[in-house]
Amino acid sequence: MIITKDLLVQHKLTEEEYKKIVEILGREPNLTELGMFSAMWSEHCSYKSSRIHLKKLPTTGPRVVQGPGENAGAVDIGDGLCGVFKMESHNHPSFIEPYQGAATGVGGILRDIFTMGARPVALLDSLRFGGLENPKNRHLMKGVVSGIAGYGNCMGVPTVGGETVFNDIYTLNPLVNVFCLGIARKDRIFLGKAAGVGNPLIYVGSKTGRDGIHGATMASDSFDDQAQQKRPTVQVGDPFTEKLLLEACMEIMDQDLLVGIQDMGAAGLTSSSCEMASREGTGVEIELANVPRREPGMTPYEIMLSESQERMLMVAKAGREDDVVRICKKWELDVAVIGKVTDTGRVVVMDNGTVVADIPAKALADEGPRYDRPRAQPPYQDMLQMVNWDAIRDVSDPNKVLLDLLGSPTIASKRWVYEQYDHMVRTNTQVRPGSDAAVIRVKGTEKALAVSVDCNSRYCLLNPYEGAKIAVAECARNLVCSGAEPIGVTDCLNYGNPERPDIMWQLVLGIEGIKDACEALNVPVVSGNVSLYNETNGLSIYPTPMIGMVGVIDRAEQAVTQWFKQVDDDIILLGETGEDLGGTEYLKVVHAREQGSPPVLHLDKERALQTCLLGLIREGLIQSAHDCSDGGLAVALAECSLSSPGVRLGAVVQLPRSQFRRDAQLFGESQSRAVLSVTPEHRDAVLSAAEQAGVPAAVIGKVGGERLTIELPIESGAGCRIDLPVETLYETWADAIERALTGT
Repeated sequence: MIITKDLLVQHKLTEEEYKKIVEILGREPNLTELGMFSAMWSEHCSYKSSRIHLKKLPTTGPRVVQGPGENAGAVDIGDGLCGVFKMESHNHPSFIEPYQGAATGVGGILRDIFTMGARPVALLDSLRFGGLENPKNRHLMKGVVSGIAGYGNCMGVPTVGGETVFNDIYTLNPLVNVFCLGIARKDRIFLGKAAGVGNPLIYVGSKTGRDGIHGATMASDSFDDQAQQKRPTVQVGDPFTEKLLLEACMEIMDQDLLVGIQDMGAAGLTSSSCEMASREGTGVEIELANVPRREPGMTPYEIMLSESQERMLMVAKAGREDDVVRICKKWELDVAVIGKVTDTGRVVVMDNGTVVADIPAKALADEGPRYDRPRAQPPYQDMLQMVNWDAIRDVSDPNKVLLDLLGSPTIASKRWVYEQYDHMVRTNTQVRPGSDAAVIRVKGTEKALAVSVDCNSRYCLLNPYEGAKIAVAECARNLVCSGAEPIGVTDCLNYGNPERPDIMWQLVLGIEGIKDACEALNVPVVSGNVSLYNETNGLSIYPTPMIGMVGVIDRAEQAVTQWFKQVDDDIILLGETGEDLGGTEYLKVVHAREQGSPPVLHLDKERALQTCLLGLIREGLIQSAHDCSDGGLAVALAECSLSSPGVRLGAVVQLPRSQFRRDAQLFGESQSRAVLSVTPEHRDAVLSAAEQAGVPAAVIGKVGGERLTIELPIESGAGCRIDLPVETLYETWADAIERALTGT
C-alpha cells in the first residue's frame, strides 16, 4: 500500500514524523504499522509537547512507592499498605457522546488502579461545562453525570466528592476528569511489564470490536463543527463486565500467577503490548487469530487499534496460564493466550502466522517525537489583567450579592450531582460529599485517607503560573482542613492547542507553578495525565491544570468537617484578608468581568497556615475548619452554616475594621485563609498556637441563631451589614443547579 500525504493527514502524522518512522523501520510501513505509530505517537499517548517540561515536577519522596510512568502512582500510608491513585481525562469523547464518554472514562481510571493490584475504594469527578442557560450544556451535564453514576454505581465504587464549574468557555469543550483511589499491599504492587522470555501473553475481558478505533488520535485533535461525526470513535462501556474483570484480576493476583499486567486503554492492544515490552527491554509476539472478537472480518489494523473497553493484557508465569484461564472462565470472561514474551525487543504481530507488523517496542513507546514548541506571552495578557477599579462600584447591597453568589452554579451546592452517585457503597466513607474533602476509612487500621480535586481555571487564564500554584495549595488546604497530611499529587493538565505559542506559554508556566507549590508543600507528583487540543474552531478552553491530592489521617476519629457544630462556639479566621478582587467569582457574577490579577499566593505563608492548622486538629482543638476560596469570606461563612447534613446553625460575625473596599473584605479571594470554629475553652490555646506559628488569627464571631449576620466597619466611609435567615440562604444555595437545569 502506498502511503500518501492524505493518509498521513488522516493519521495526524507530519511528514517529518513519517520520515522518522521509515528510518526506524528501514522501510516503508504497512497500514497496520502506520496506524500503530499514529496512535502511540499521538499527543494523548506520547506527551510529545509536554514531556520535556513534565520532567521538572518533583516525583520522589519518603512515601513514594511508585512514581510516574506506570498505570498509577502509589504512596505509603503505613501498616504495610499504600494508596494507589491517578486522574485521567475523557474530554473529547464526552463532548461527542456524554453518557458513554463519561462512563468509559470512569471504567478506564478504575482499570488503571486495579491493574496495580489495588482495590478501588473511591472516585471523584472534576467537571467543566458551559453556562446552563444553554440547552446543549444542560444536555451535556445530564449525560456526563448520568454516565459517571451509571458506571461507578454498577461497579460498587463510591463517588465521594469532586467539583463542578460553569463557564461559557467550556460550551464546545467540556472537561470530564475522573480521579480514582485504591488500596494495595505495599509488597504486592503489580507493574505493566513483559518480563521473562517465553512467558505467555494472555488477553482477558470483553471481546474486541470496532468501537474506539482512532480514539487516541481523536483525543489529540482539535474540534470543529463536524465533531459529532466522530461518534464512532467513542467506546461503549459495560460496568458489569468490568466488575467481573476486577474480581478476576484480584483473584489471579492473590494466587501469584502474574509477572506483569496492563490495561488496554488508549491505543488498545498496541499500547499495552509495546509499553509492557519497552519497560522491560523485551519483545512480544502476538497472534491475532487468537484474539476474541465480537465482529466478523476485522482487519489487523482494526484489532490492534480498537479501544473496546474492559480488557486487560497479562503476562503470566510460564506453566501457570491454565490457572489464569480457569479463573477467568469462572468469572465468565473471555480469555485467550495470544502470544509470548520474546528477547527481540520488537512487537511482532501475526495474523494466522503471517507477519502483519514488526516494530521495535521502544520506538513505539518511548522514541516518539519530543517537541520544545515555541511559547510566548500573548499580547492580550496585559489587557486581561488590567482593571480600572475606580469604574467598579463597591458593594452597596451585600445581602443581594451574597444571594447571587450562593445561587451561582459554580458556588452553589453540588447536591444535584452527588445525590446521583452511590457514595456509601462498601461502607468506607466517613465524610460524604459536601465538605472540603471526602474521607475514606482504611479498614483494618486506625487510619483514614482524605481526597480532594481542585483548580480555579480563571486564575490560570489571568496568571498561568500563579493559578497553578493556587490549585496545588487549595487542594492541600482542603485536605488539611479535614485533618489530613497531604502525601501525594496526581494532575490532569487540560489545555488548548500546543501548536499555538500562547497556549504553550500557559502550559509551561502551569507546570512551573505546580512544581514550585509541590516542592514548597513537600507533596510529590506520583501520576498524571495531559489533555491538549481542547479547542473548537480556534477557541481554546481556559488553562485548567486540575490537581488531585491524597492525605492521610493517622486516627480516623480526628477527621474534621467544614460546618458549624454547636451554639456558642467561637469563630476564628486564620490568615490575612487583602484587597484581592482580580479573577474572583464576585467580579464575574456581579460585574460580568473576568479580569484582573488573581491573588498572589505566598508559599511560606501557606505552608505555615497548613502546618499550624494540622497541628491544632491533631490536638483536638478544632470543631470545624473550612477553606476560604471562591466567593471569599462571606461565602465561606455561609457554607459553614449551610453544608451540615443535620442542623444548620447561623452565626453573628464582626469583622475587624479595615481600610480596604467592602467587596474585597466580604467577597475577595485572598489566599491562605481558613474559617475555624472552636469551643470557648479552646479559643485561647488556638490563638496562642497561631501566634507562635506566625499565622494571623482573630476571633470574628459566634456560632448560633437562625440568621447569618456579618458586620463590616470601614476606616473611611460607611460600613455594611449582611443579615439574612439561614433558611433563605439555604434555599438559594441548595437547589440552584436543579433550578438551572429545569428552567424553574
